[in-house]
Amino acid sequence: MLYIVSTPIGNLKDITIRALEVLKEVDLIAAEDTRQTRKLTQHYAINTPLTSYFEHNKFKKGDFLLSLLKQGQKIALVTDAGTPGISDPGYHIINLAIQNNIPITAIPGPTALITALSLSGMPTHKFVFEGFLPPKQVARCKRLKELSNEQRTIIIYESPHRIKQCLQDISQTLNDPTVVCARELTKKFEEIRREKASLLVDHFNNTAPRGEFVLVLNLTRQ
Repeated sequence: MLYIVSTPIGNLKDITIRALEVLKEVDLIAAEDTRQTRKLTQHYAINTPLTSYFEHNKFKKGDFLLSLLKQGQKIALVTDAGTPGISDPGYHIINLAIQNNIPITAIPGPTALITALSLSGMPTHKFVFEGFLPPKQVARCKRLKELSNEQRTIIIYESPHRIKQCLQDISQTLNDPTVVCARELTKKFEEIRREKASLLVDHFNNTAPRGEFVLVLNLTRQ
């Protein structure tokens, strides 16, 4: 059995009882970053062995994990934070398991995109998740132009070293919409800002951006 286990996006208390039970009972935990996951397992006195499974070893390690699953072992798949398979390499091992008739179940829990959407104040009945936009500006602006007629709420992930350029491109390409900028969700320094994209650029020109960011915008709500 492959267990897709959601883990906290920040606050370690945001984990379900079922998730803790599964992490204790499986034979192995496949983690995007074992150092990050070890903070969680040590906090809850979980002694299950960890192995790394990340973007750059997903093919080789995916075959190894599949061989263990075929032998009858139970493996929990976790990401650094949130729900596996969302903007991480979990998609690959999940599909390997499906193709090889390995049973799969999910232990639901936190995910940053839904957390940000729920507190954004933007329409939630229809939305589109873009994940990370292309890192290069030309490709990023091209994708933003393709979204210019999107009427659903748009959710974007961004890293601290690209957030200013991303917001500037949003401002210039999408007529400076209001953006809900959420960072460090559920953590001590959680911050939610609701401003025009250009004003957010000004803010981060004066305050160094830190943490991981979720951007929420709706082009019908300028």
